[in-house]
Amino acid sequence: MSTSLDGRINRRKFIEAATICAGCAVLPLGFSYERADFFGLINTALAENKKKEALTSSKLHEALFYKKLQNNRIECQLCPRNCTVTDKERGHCEVRENRDGIYYTLVYGNPCTTNIDPIEKKPFFHYLPGSTAFSLATAGCNIDCKFCQNWQISQARPEAVKSMKLSPSEIADLAIGYNCQSIAYTYSEPTVFYEYVRDCAIEGQKRGLNSAVISNGFIQAEPLNELLPHLKAMKVDLKSFSQKYYSDICNADLQPVLDTIKLLKKSGLWLEIVYLMLPTLNDSPQEIQSLSKWILNEIGPDVPIHFTRFHPEYLLTNLPPTPVESLECAYEIAKKNGINFPYVGNVYGHRYENTYCPKCQAEIIVRSGFKIQKLAITEGRCELCGRNIPGVWS
Repeated sequence: MSTSLDGRINRRKFIEAATICAGCAVLPLGFSYERADFFGLINTALAENKKKEALTSSKLHEALFYKKLQNNRIECQLCPRNCTVTDKERGHCEVRENRDGIYYTLVYGNPCTTNIDPIEKKPFFHYLPGSTAFSLATAGCNIDCKFCQNWQISQARPEAVKSMKLSPSEIADLAIGYNCQSIAYTYSEPTVFYEYVRDCAIEGQKRGLNSAVISNGFIQAEPLNELLPHLKAMKVDLKSFSQKYYSDICNADLQPVLDTIKLLKKSGLWLEIVYLMLPTLNDSPQEIQSLSKWILNEIGPDVPIHFTRFHPEYLLTNLPPTPVESLECAYEIAKKNGINFPYVGNVYGHRYENTYCPKCQAEIIVRSGFKIQKLAITEGRCELCGRNIPGVWS
């Protein structure tokens, strides 16, 4: 049975433990060796697998950022895992496969979901407010959050979900056709469909479209730097300010995400941060205090941070939703530490979803859910006092 890099059984392959013939056929529930044509079942399964193999082969696109090793092994250099992948195996994300020493992405041009979303849904609060984004995702992710709200696609192999075939040019055509100002790469993790993101962003640039990435930030510096010239904004989900949380809840590491955030700020790309607050796990005032000080010292006071309400999902249905009081406490701690634009998220109609001018304290953006009720910013400045409000406003 295949295992993950740390030696534990890979959850995505757990069901494959019920296979026979080296994984060639899965026995139906209630199957008896004394009934049916056992070898007929095997042959049918083999034929179906050959069809799937042919289908997958037709979608192959060579991956970027990997190094060839001896004996047809490769080392992926896209995310901090640095997966070493033997021939005919896949990396941790399950969407990149080694075939005879060449690494391929299996999801290029094959989004499993597309939608037209308000940009506030991502959430971006200082990036083209009131605009819409053509949003897309493929299967796969490079970390394993136990609270993932889109686990049906992020924790799935590409062959396990229904996908469509859309080229980067077709994505740009659709975005323009639906009057979107941006293409957003979201829902799952854009890092694992990096090549598709890059080519869609380049195609969008040619047509005057922006691109915005919604990411966990778990990516190496070289691929990120190569992607940045084709993007307009990036939102990073900072899961916690604790390595233990990252290890226990996300099967990942904190420091690479912090490095990504610093790199993004230094690059000048518009950046916003989301911090999903899970009761008893990452919502202590002490952790929010440490996080706020780090943000202020490392990336400055003007990067928006969204303290977002958790709702029970996936493997963490035992926890209650985040108390609104905890979100308000985080907001106040951030403000006291000098962060100018903290927000409370996933609480419809809350006053801390609005944007306040740090100088005159006036409400300059009033939101109702994903809708903009008031926008008092002209040429990037507060209409009342003239204070510069960082963001992408046009």
